[in-house]
Amino acid sequence: MLDYLDLESDLDGEERMIRDTAREFVDEHVRPEIGEWFESGTSPDHLFEAMGELDFFAPTLSWGTLPGVSPRSYGLLMQELEAGDSGVRSMASVQGALVMYPIHEFGSEAQRERWLPDLAAGDAVGCFGLTEPEHGSDPASMETTAVPDGDGYRLSGTKTWITNAPIADVAVIWCKIDDGDAETDDPVRGVLVDLDSEGVSEEQGETEPRQTDRSGGVETSEIDGKLSMRASSTGEIHLRDAWVPEDALLPGVEGMKGPLSCLTEARYGIAWGAVGAARDCFEAAREYATDREQFGGPIARFQLQQEKLAEMATRITTAQLLADRLATLKARGDLRPQQVSMAKRNNVRMAREVAQTAREMLGGNGITTDYPPMRHAANMETVYTYEGTHDIHTLILGADLTGIDAFE
Repeated sequence: MLDYLDLESDLDGEERMIRDTAREFVDEHVRPEIGEWFESGTSPDHLFEAMGELDFFAPTLSWGTLPGVSPRSYGLLMQELEAGDSGVRSMASVQGALVMYPIHEFGSEAQRERWLPDLAAGDAVGCFGLTEPEHGSDPASMETTAVPDGDGYRLSGTKTWITNAPIADVAVIWCKIDDGDAETDDPVRGVLVDLDSEGVSEEQGETEPRQTDRSGGVETSEIDGKLSMRASSTGEIHLRDAWVPEDALLPGVEGMKGPLSCLTEARYGIAWGAVGAARDCFEAAREYATDREQFGGPIARFQLQQEKLAEMATRITTAQLLADRLATLKARGDLRPQQVSMAKRNNVRMAREVAQTAREMLGGNGITTDYPPMRHAANMETVYTYEGTHDIHTLILGADLTGIDAFE
């Protein structure tokens, strides 16, 4: 595996063990089937339990049986999972960074006890509802509301592009509390919506996308027709006066700080994961170039092919160093969201372009699922866009460097 500057030598025993465990998991459970899952658009939901048994969900948290591993260990885990597939890494990062993290950080002890053990074990699946049909890069303008009703709230609105929504047991829904006073700003709050409440029924037609009618006016649907992240379940959540009790609100946070802090956690994992996808493409291209013979010898002897390998290796190594530095800063408590934006922006763009170059080196063979670059290239189109688009992260950096916001 590409490690040109010997970062391996800096890893401690725990970090090596977690990396090796994740690598073995991918080799055994993901690589043999991922091409078929991608072609058929199948989400490998059966992996949740196996991943839970290996403590792949929110392992940096210290609560109950959660191990409280280092940020570098978590990064290496994301790297190895995404070397298998971005959809598999998303299963772990959404469950951990976007669901378990806010419950742990902002939830009540009762909420932690209700959800964290099952989520950690993979016995329950969670999703994170922030993006809306008309509010992607501008989540502060969300339209989903929670209106007080007795000893609870009525939720109304739609969330879209939600990983795991069609299969989730619980959703962290971000909404505005509408108290009916037009003169005051409605505060943003997180709400835990139990998607397995009594009375749930599921229906799936032969040609229609799956729709799940939830009791209390909650419905989820699968987003079909994706050409990227095909081995991942993505859907919408429709809330129509769905009632939740007052104790469903996350008590520990108010305002956009809540969802944005979750996104920072997830983006940290993505910065590492993108390195894994790029490294997988590089290794496939290097092996192909040394084995494939044309004009009487391996194509790796040609200068143009060597230049591509050298450029890919340099860019991957640079991204490895950036991710590794994030881990050091995070462990010290000094990591800023803008630094995470830099790494997410750089490393995902790098992985996107490395995947395209690797596909090119494989020629016609590179467009099949027999080799990983085309699949990674397709997935990177999603990763380039979600958890903050490339352009949004550019503007975040620009504002941090100049002190001038390009948007409000």
